[in-house]
Amino acid sequence: MTTTADGIPEPSQLTGHAGEIATSVARAHGVETMFTLSGAHVFPMYDGAVRSQQDGGTPVRLVDVRHEQTAAFAAEATGKLTRVPGLAVLTAGPGVTNGVSALAQARFAGSPMVVVGGRAPNNRWGTGALQEIDHLPIVAPVTKHAATLMTADDVAAGFDRAFTEARSSHRGPTYVDVPMDEFFNAGTGPAPSVGSFRGAEPDSDAIARIAALLAAAERPVLVLGTDVWADHAEEAALRLVEEMRLPAITNGMGRGVVPGGHPLLVTKARGIALNGADLVVVVGTPLDFRLGYGVFGGKEGAEPAAVVHIADSPGQLSGHASLAASVSGDLTSVLDGLLEALARSAQPDRAAWLSRLQDTVAAASAKDAELLAAEADPVHPARIYGELVPRLADDAVVIGDGGDFVSFAGKFVEPRRPGCWLDPGPYGCLGAGLGAAVAARIARPSSQVVLLLGDGAAGFSLMDVDTLVRHGLPVVMVMGNNSAWGLEKGPMQMLYGYDVAADLAPRTAYDQVVSALGGAGETITDPRGIGPALDRAFAADAPYLVNVITDVDAAYPRSTFGI
Repeated sequence: MTTTADGIPEPSQLTGHAGEIATSVARAHGVETMFTLSGAHVFPMYDGAVRSQQDGGTPVRLVDVRHEQTAAFAAEATGKLTRVPGLAVLTAGPGVTNGVSALAQARFAGSPMVVVGGRAPNNRWGTGALQEIDHLPIVAPVTKHAATLMTADDVAAGFDRAFTEARSSHRGPTYVDVPMDEFFNAGTGPAPSVGSFRGAEPDSDAIARIAALLAAAERPVLVLGTDVWADHAEEAALRLVEEMRLPAITNGMGRGVVPGGHPLLVTKARGIALNGADLVVVVGTPLDFRLGYGVFGGKEGAEPAAVVHIADSPGQLSGHASLAASVSGDLTSVLDGLLEALARSAQPDRAAWLSRLQDTVAAASAKDAELLAAEADPVHPARIYGELVPRLADDAVVIGDGGDFVSFAGKFVEPRRPGCWLDPGPYGCLGAGLGAAVAARIARPSSQVVLLLGDGAAGFSLMDVDTLVRHGLPVVMVMGNNSAWGLEKGPMQMLYGYDVAADLAPRTAYDQVVSALGGAGETITDPRGIGPALDRAFAADAPYLVNVITDVDAAYPRSTFGI
């Protein structure tokens, strides 16, 4: 290491072509996999990945897919699962625009990811080169940060900023592109110094106000969302729940923070909990349509619940809800600060409230048991979960990609560990599942990986079973095939008395598509055949689709349509 004239150490330098430098920065930030679809604009990134496997350091695995959306969704899921930014490398023009939905999903869900785009060369810019387009105005609205790095010497610092922004609170997607001629050029730049990404220290007075509200509440409920996991606060959250005996509801990647079956997990009593509470404390998730826009109770003349919002950064605090208090910052510090303050104060007797919620959970579970064992013909979707849930290991990664069928999963699948549930989040984007399955199998090589597919959602990405096969990534796929867009068919009938554009071809043999691509599968029409088919799928050590023909009239009983 050299020093300046003042004797200050200079940072070590990265040298090589821009693709090598970019890959070195990604490695420094913990990236181990590069998801892509072959494109000449980004060949230098591929060479960087190849060289990383030859230099004795941590290699970057190159995983190529069949649609850029799958590469981008795989990067988004990697960010969720590992809490290290996922990396997608997309060629210029349509390669980048094919990744925009995943960028938007990551923005809504707070998923750390970096998308690297190709770009037409500087020396041809403005002359009509292949796929010449300025990507930044397209991606800027759905990213935290977007930049074009105009020279090879800009790459080291530019990539470091992209990864740093992606993994800093509030986490999310970033984008960089490099002109093709500069990507091949040699350059130099500072090696990144990757430090802690712990959030800001929260305001102690705000924590004290929230603790006072909690200490006075007779019927409190805690809602734990995705950012509890993303901010590494899952242990602090469980400590607060258990030591203060606070009933909790989980959503998104907050599922599993309070393990399934835990006596303080009252998600199955959600309606009574949120409508009967006198205080709702929402941690790490927005007050959006999934949470009644932050209004709880207040029916039949009753007082609505006081609402507290806790977020990892100021910009995530609700601007539309009426809040009794709020605080932002490192969520472990917030939750442990609340626990410390509450431990010093007397708490009201909440035994009756907790007992009421637990009785409701027990009643709901008993009612669920009837559906989970349903012998209906055609198959009721719940029966699939009645067979699947007992076969899931504690560390199974469950991925939802669908409408009605995955809504049933949210009702019946309660993860026993955090970081084991993936769904599209509030953006509600179909087609994310195959990318997430690719990512999950790589990130969790020893865990079961189960992809729950609606037959409609499968049409967006089923071709990427080929990616699973080529890269040796066994995944169990379970399809609820009702031959319809079930999430739209019922509401349209309710509104108009008829439906159009809501039906798919009946009983399509999607398992044969999987088999044709090198995997395996079978179609099931008898509920008694579901369990044995799942056993074969888990034993197959290959991409395997259990295609269950379900009853289109067995719709999920939803209380909101997201508006």
